[in-house]
Parts: sequence; C-alpha cells; structure tokens
Amino acid sequence: MENKYKDEVEAAEAFAAKYKALNEEIGKVIIGQREVVKDIVISIFSGGHALLVGVPGLAKTLLVNTISKSLGLKFSRIQFTPDLMPSDIIGSEILDKERNFKFVKGPVFANVVLADEINRTPPKTQAALLEAMQEKSVTAGGETHRLEEPFFVLATQNPIEQEGTYPLPEAQLDRFMFNIWVDYPSFQEEVDVVKATTTDKKVDVNSVMDAEEIKYFQQLVRKVPVTDNVMEYAVNLTAMTRPEGDRAPQLVKDYISWGAGPRASQYLILGAKCHALINGKYAPDNEDVRAVATPILRHRMVKNYKAEAEGYSIEKIIEELKNQR
Repeated sequence: MENKYKDEVEAAEAFAAKYKALNEEIGKVIIGQREVVKDIVISIFSGGHALLVGVPGLAKTLLVNTISKSLGLKFSRIQFTPDLMPSDIIGSEILDKERNFKFVKGPVFANVVLADEINRTPPKTQAALLEAMQEKSVTAGGETHRLEEPFFVLATQNPIEQEGTYPLPEAQLDRFMFNIWVDYPSFQEEVDVVKATTTDKKVDVNSVMDAEEIKYFQQLVRKVPVTDNVMEYAVNLTAMTRPEGDRAPQLVKDYISWGAGPRASQYLILGAKCHALINGKYAPDNEDVRAVATPILRHRMVKNYKAEAEGYSIEKIIEELKNQR
C-alpha cells in the first residue's frame, strides 16, 4: 500500500485509532473477552499465530470469524478429525478434462484460518498446517504455492477431553506466538450473551481496514524502536525460565523441567511493540513486555512433577518471574 501518512508518528496514531474502531466492531457481536481479542489482534499485527485453549461453547469460531470480517479478510475453518489428510488442508492435484494436472487449493489458502481442535488429528496432518504457518507456502506435486498475505492461523484446543487426541509436541507449540486461555464469561456477560443471541436481531460487522493496510501496519510494528534496556529485560525474562541457566531463580529450578527458547524473546519484543502502539505509545517499555509475557511463555515452559504435586501453575510461576527485578 502507498504510504498515506506523512510520517511514522502519524501512522502510529492512525493504528491506535484503527484498533479502537476494530474493538467497537468486534464488540457488536462478541460480549466481553477483551483480553482475548487484544491478544489475537496483537498476534495478527506481529505476524504470528495463536493457539486458543478453552472449553466448547465459548464462541471461539464466532470470535475469529468476526475479527476476520472487521479486518476485511478471507476466512476459512478446518474441522480437525482423526481421518483428516494433509491434502484436505493444503489441496491436491487433479486431472482435468485435457488430462493435465491442475492444483486445487485447499482451505489453508485464506487470510485467517481457524484450525478447530488441532489436537484431534494425527501428527502428519498437523505438520502440514504447521509447515504452512512457518513457510507461508505449501508444496504439492513438487511445486511451491505461496499463501496469500496476510496469513494468520488460529488453532483451538479443548483442555478437557484428552482421550483420542494427538497433543502438539513442544517444538510445534513453539510456532504459535500466543497460547490464549478463553475463560467462561462473567455472570453479567453471560446474561448479555443470552439476551443478544436469543432474538432474531441481525448485527452487521463493518470492515475497518483491508489486507494492504494490515500488511502496512505489520511493517510499522517491526519499525518501532526499542531501547537496549527493554530488549535486555525481555531476553532476561526468557532466560529466567530455563532451569539449567545461571539466571534461573530458585523457583524455576524447583518447578520447571524445560524453559523457553530464543523465539520467546523475539515474540516478547514484537508483542511489546504492538502493545505499545495500540496504547498510543511510540516505543515499548518493560510494562509492555510484561503485558504480553504470560500468553507467550505459557506453552514454552514445562512443569515438573513437584510443581504438579504442589499445585503450582505455569501462570503463577510466570507472574512471579514478571515481578522479579
């Protein structure tokens, strides 16, 4: 897109205003879930992907669909099942009338892809999606097909039923920028949800921006300057999660068996940059790093048996690390 802003300060102000308008549009359909919406928007504009963890019936599909509409993006949903094949996601080659092979694109060729219950499908099929997430392209019949930018995958998992599932290994979980917990609504929010969804009233969601603008703002996020002390704070926060490292506090040595890798540090800085912009700041501070730390570190740390036995949650450990100076 052509730069319609006179400088990056004006563009940053426009981005903060667009985020506010985006929230208003999403709020027409989605009641509550402000933190979840914020985290999804941050991962989109940081060029990452997100994993949504929550019980069924919390409007995860509706939320993703609404966000894609308000961003003017093409949306597709893939229901993951044990018999799903990689070709059901990426597409396959078929023989046309002229007896030539022709590639028929699968549902992954969209801007926003909802991978519903990603842990219900075997590793081979999971890997096909995860490769597309990483490379932003798919390979079929020896040919590489680029995916349309912007490209964002939002996968969901049900934390209750683990029978007959194929949990994502740590290396694949690491490809998701955020692990976002979707909780039950408050009593009043649930009353509002029931009121809004049990009538024949239709709500129209307007598009706040388009694909070109999103790509421009993704570039803008990367251009945001970061001071050395904020960079070091983010890297130190990641280093503190590694029990074998010399920066690990006793808490981590006692309760964590595996910590976060360098990708966490990269995402902490990218997420902090975007968090600063949507809050009207021109550069992130340590507070912005702390604001995005929990969903970034949550799935990159593995508790040991002692933490399980003593009821120590990953979130509680991250909270204590964030409060260490």
